[in-house]
Amino acid sequence: MSGGNRYRYGSWRGGPDPLAPPYDVRAAVDAVGAEVLAGGSLRDALRDLIRRGPQGRGGLDELMARARRLRREAMRRGNLDGAVTRSQALLDQALAAERDELGQRDDEAARFAEATLDNLPRSTARAVEELSGYEWASDEARRAYQQILDGLRGEVLEQRFSGLRDALRSTADPAAQRRLGEMMRDLNDLLARHGRGEETTDAFAEFMRRHSEFFPEQPGSVDELVDVLARRAAAGERLMRSLSPQQREELSRLMDSSLGPELAGELSQLDANLRSLRPDLAWDRRERMRGEEPLGYGEAAGALGEIAELDELLDQLGQEHPGATLDDVDVEAVQRNLGRGAADDVRRLRELERELRRQGWVSRDADGLTLSPKALRRLGGTALRRVFAELSTGRRGQHDLRSAGAAGEITGASRPWEYGDEQPLDVVRTVARAVQRGGAGVPVALSVEDFEVVETERRASAAVALCVDLSFSMVSEGRWGPMKQTALALSHLVATRFPQDALQIIGFGREALPLSQQELAGVEPELVQGTNLQHALRLAGRHLRKHSGSEPVVLVITDGEPTAHLDPEDGEGIFAWPPTRETIELTVAEVDQLTRYGATMNFFMLGEDPGLRRFVDAVARRCGGRVFTPEAEELGHYLVADYLRARRGRRASG
Repeated sequence: MSGGNRYRYGSWRGGPDPLAPPYDVRAAVDAVGAEVLAGGSLRDALRDLIRRGPQGRGGLDELMARARRLRREAMRRGNLDGAVTRSQALLDQALAAERDELGQRDDEAARFAEATLDNLPRSTARAVEELSGYEWASDEARRAYQQILDGLRGEVLEQRFSGLRDALRSTADPAAQRRLGEMMRDLNDLLARHGRGEETTDAFAEFMRRHSEFFPEQPGSVDELVDVLARRAAAGERLMRSLSPQQREELSRLMDSSLGPELAGELSQLDANLRSLRPDLAWDRRERMRGEEPLGYGEAAGALGEIAELDELLDQLGQEHPGATLDDVDVEAVQRNLGRGAADDVRRLRELERELRRQGWVSRDADGLTLSPKALRRLGGTALRRVFAELSTGRRGQHDLRSAGAAGEITGASRPWEYGDEQPLDVVRTVARAVQRGGAGVPVALSVEDFEVVETERRASAAVALCVDLSFSMVSEGRWGPMKQTALALSHLVATRFPQDALQIIGFGREALPLSQQELAGVEPELVQGTNLQHALRLAGRHLRKHSGSEPVVLVITDGEPTAHLDPEDGEGIFAWPPTRETIELTVAEVDQLTRYGATMNFFMLGEDPGLRRFVDAVARRCGGRVFTPEAEELGHYLVADYLRARRGRRASG
């Protein structure tokens, strides 16, 4: 209560919570994970998170579409030779008024003046030059001619110095021209010293004290001043480059006539200084504008400056160059060109990327963002939960995974429950103890001391090699996502519930390679032909022998028969279709070595390839393994259940 007024407080009802974070970071990570588990590219998923924006709004693609639309509009704003055509129109007006005035006079001076006008060059710029000393008889003609000079001078200088209009009432005034010339001499001296690497902090402060009215942007350093001026100078240079050679010569001569030799010299020196300090700007780029309306010098240079800034924004928003981050995006330029809402979108995306990094969900390498180990654990957990959900539905044998991580085999004995026990509850003995304590009757009253848990013994560790087919057919047939989900689920299961086990994921295309969990999440399909199971089994054998005290298990996921092997001489992968006898024999030789070592070897065949069916059936009979033919969406259910069975050392009989 204040001043007799009462205030009531309640929950916010004015829309989204204004104090809430702009995005749910965990939801963003889960969205990336869902795309990866569906078979999408990890880097594409992370890039799309920023490009499309969380929940598909406020992303970089939307901002780029707006920037492209504004660029197209700027390109249709008008044609660039308006300064020349306007000068031509004013000159025609001046000459017409002068001839009218001379026609009313009968003296020889009037006839001589008419002859002078009749012999003027056809070039507007040259005519203006020759008329610089002409004594005008008509006041109207004199004003039109002076308007050519004053108008172009004002446009050129105002385009370069945005505060010129406020600093000087008229650039034609001699006193104003002296002030302008003094400022430009001081500016060129400052920039020359800065270009030589001299200390210019004090010189800059003195320059701004004397000439700050020319720079309403109030730059805080020489570099900020250079940034402002260089962009405008580059726009002026692009205007000249975008004209035809004849138009360029006309405008250049008109500018020299309007500025005068001293001011034109200072402006030329300024352009040279700025170009040397900012050579990366698009000084020499040409644009072809298509509008009908003639644009004056200032309008044309302004349109080209706007187009150049939009081009820079498009490059920044594209995030295509190596090492690009959202910190590269000029938020102020976004706000100038696309509005405050767009700038807020960029800030929110920046905050999302920073939060993803700060909370440890992503890291950045030379190729861009990638998921961190923390995020991969979450992704693996999601994959495992999906597999467990399939197993808990009771398909193919009702496998109970609630105790899958109990790290032990049931011995048949039980003992009283103690705080911290994770062993399964022995329900029968628990109820029996309660009945013995409290007597028969319903309901049975349970007390803490009644509970008993099943005794377990520690299971033997397993060395597991999971060989996954990376051939392009896995993508084209919709098997890539289930394969990734299954491999990530198994990886997470081993890491969190069976840490005593040693899992190695091996990917194989024309050649094979070991994959970490992070590499697995980001792996892309092989675009070269070849299914080199021989190499994958050789790497599997090396992994098993490193863990000789563990139960050896090899699990193979593939959708095609072997079509490649390693060249015995140089170790390169050799592809052949149909499969050669050498490929089959070398692959079977690796199977035999693993069988002699005592490895459990089971195959998960995806699809209905007759050649693959014949091969895996023959190999399974040879090694005593099993062949599973799940649908792609059931792959995780089959493989995880088989891992749990195989790691206990109970070799399947086929």
